[in-house]
Amino acid sequence: MTDSKNINNPVGQGGGQRKKLSRAERQNNGPHRNRDRQSAAAQKAELVRKMREKARAAEAAGQASDDTAQS
Repeated sequence: MTDSKNINNPVGQGGGQRKKLSRAERQNNGPHRNRDRQSAAAQKAELVRKMREKARAAEAAGQASDDTAQS
């Protein structure tokens, strides 16, 4: 009997077969991670949008106060 260390060929696991894992899944980089990355990208895009809106509002307020100070 050989002792295999391959996760797709478990020795002594007993009872039933085990799902073969792709290389990406073995590195915890499977399809579920792609969804997580998409949601993280969406959150980042939303944060960037909010920051840009705040910057525009601050810039507009700064210009408005400059205009009133000059008159």
